[in-house]
Amino acid sequence: MRQSFAWWSFTLGREVEPATLLREAAAAGAQGVEMLPEAHWPVARDAGLALITLTGHTLERGFNDPALHAGLADEVRRNIDAAARGGVEAVIVFSGNRIGDGADAPAIAACIEGLAPVAAHAEQAGVRLLLELLNSKVDHPGHQCDRTAFGAAVVRGVDSPALRLLYDGYHMQLMEGDLSRTIRAHFDLIGHIHTAGAPGRRDLDDRQEINWRAIAGLLRHLGYRGWVGHEFVPRGDPVAALRAALSQFDGSAPLERTA
Repeated sequence: MRQSFAWWSFTLGREVEPATLLREAAAAGAQGVEMLPEAHWPVARDAGLALITLTGHTLERGFNDPALHAGLADEVRRNIDAAARGGVEAVIVFSGNRIGDGADAPAIAACIEGLAPVAAHAEQAGVRLLLELLNSKVDHPGHQCDRTAFGAAVVRGVDSPALRLLYDGYHMQLMEGDLSRTIRAHFDLIGHIHTAGAPGRRDLDDRQEINWRAIAGLLRHLGYRGWVGHEFVPRGDPVAALRAALSQFDGSAPLERTA
């Protein structure tokens, strides 16, 4: 498995020198970086890091609203083209917050209708789209794609190799738990994994409830070849926290506190 880290979460509330952090992350074993500001793309490449994801649009307003389809499609297409030019592998998209009576069935249909032509554009550009699963309990109140079943229905409905689920274990632990069985059941639809400790979105250590080593073992057993992106906010030194997280997926170290 290839492993990356999310720029926003590893720099949140910190003064960092971008080139130093990128070089140290690569030296710690990271192979890619996610959601990195474009100004730092050349620095990441120089450090030997692949550019994995960028965000396609704001997450509150999404494809569950047919009135937004035209504008969102234009915005996401521009970001797909930017990703293709810059060598970024994937663009993240969202359902948006619930609208009207909040029913799932029409929202799923709207997402399928809105994402299908965008997925076709992504496929032609050689870029993947990732529909992210987010929790609506703590971090994103009102978000509609807050269960695996919702996202899976959209991906199956669009029926394009360019659209896959971004399965975020932190978010789904808060919403539904049962991570291992859910990953097995939807493995063919998962194109990317995000990690973080739950609750709290902190390090993958013994203060949180997800058995990430078991998840890593399951992914290896299933033959997962995609990216595992670490998207947590480190308690202490970010490079030490990243190194410890990487070790949970390469099997090189026991679960322990990092700070």
